[in-house]
Amino acid sequence: MLHTLIIKELKSILLGPKFVATFAVCSILILLSIFVGIQDYRAAAKQYQAGISLAEQELEEQHSWMVFRTRVVRKPDPMQVFVSGINNDIGRLSGIRSSESIKLSNSIYSDDPIFAVFRFIDLNFIVQIVLSLFAILFTYDAINGERESGTLRLAFANAVPRVKYILSKFIGSWLGLVIPLTIPILLGLLIVILFKVPLTNDHWTKVITFFGVSFLYFTFFIALGLFISSLTKRSAVSFLVLLVIWVTFVLIVPRVGVMAAGKMVQVPSIAEIEGQIDGYSKQRWDRYMDELQNIWQTRNKEMEGMTKEQREAYRDEHMWNWMQETDEARKSIETDINDLSVQLRDNLRARKSVQERLAFTFSRFSPASAYQLAAMNLASTDIQLKTRYEEAMERYRTTLSEYADKKLEEEGAGSIGGFNISLSSDSGVKVSTGQGETTLDVSDMPRFQAPSRSFGQVISQTTIDFSLLFLYSIIALAGAFVSFLRYDVR
Repeated sequence: MLHTLIIKELKSILLGPKFVATFAVCSILILLSIFVGIQDYRAAAKQYQAGISLAEQELEEQHSWMVFRTRVVRKPDPMQVFVSGINNDIGRLSGIRSSESIKLSNSIYSDDPIFAVFRFIDLNFIVQIVLSLFAILFTYDAINGERESGTLRLAFANAVPRVKYILSKFIGSWLGLVIPLTIPILLGLLIVILFKVPLTNDHWTKVITFFGVSFLYFTFFIALGLFISSLTKRSAVSFLVLLVIWVTFVLIVPRVGVMAAGKMVQVPSIAEIEGQIDGYSKQRWDRYMDELQNIWQTRNKEMEGMTKEQREAYRDEHMWNWMQETDEARKSIETDINDLSVQLRDNLRARKSVQERLAFTFSRFSPASAYQLAAMNLASTDIQLKTRYEEAMERYRTTLSEYADKKLEEEGAGSIGGFNISLSSDSGVKVSTGQGETTLDVSDMPRFQAPSRSFGQVISQTTIDFSLLFLYSIIALAGAFVSFLRYDVR
């Protein structure tokens, strides 16, 4: 009997106008979003290659280990084709230098502000907004609509178990929504293959899991539609109630959760952090220049009363030590400034982490938030993307600084910090940067490795959101069963 009821429900859906409209809209939106996502990824890949080429060109023009610098460009991930997440909001590159803080800049939205106004439409957006509405459209009158037309009373004039009837409604509605989704999804994946998007085995596993989470997400709204439809007598009332619930879950709860967390956990702004770093840096360098001036005045006093030959001999004897002391003092200041910068930014990240966890806890009361967080984690375009890159860049900057210092030591006493030192009786001490003379050999320079996460690491962070979606679906489905068992079919 269950099979017969499912076939009946499925036929009524497939032959109705809802199915045609859903199939047409889903096909257009899904295929369009994947095609646009592929084009955006290919554009990002070209920009990445251009950034790498520019960084290589800058390296070839370096002349001094003292001011040695490079840049790191954030590598695009093929998963952004499906879920853009915060990929377009954060910067794409950062300068790497021992005396500068890591700061990602040049985001897509800063280059093209119009996209920040209308945002990108990705597959995650379509599932979260459009498909959840279609799930409500499929089920808002599943029970009370048949009661209003009188078919519900006729159905139960026969010996039809209520459990099997509501189960057939759920399965039929679910299949009626899955069918118009499956075809455009398969076509979209075929487009991804034809355009040769470089998806690895890990990527394909994430893509399959993403679609599984998407199916679970609209399963909740199907069960919710049945639940509300079996609680109300009129379809117009159930549609209004479901629309209010949809607006609350999709639009209100996530934003209220973030706002509440922002009020409960105060986080200093980036401008405040940079102001503290700049103020401390200016103070230390001013003190350094005053101390350096006093040191040279003291050294000049030590040479008072000496003949010209004695002064030159004295300089020849002590100049290298003086330059080493000066360079060590400079490095000490740079280290102190860097340590303060790291400390302040670590404190900022810690405060942000507390705020984010609280915001996610509040927002996860909405299935829409749980789904979005799961999708972003699977695509590695989650809120931690910026932190992962900044931490990797911090480690790379330390490695690069050690590499530059090692090169400085290998240059020997004739050059320090990229400055060439020469002594003569005519011109005295002459210091030159060597700019325009010889370029640096960076063939053995360490290269930046983009941070990556395996499928195991991703799925462990997605478990809580997947479990919540499953729990919400079970609760809604159980509510539909219980309410329908007490429903008056007359």
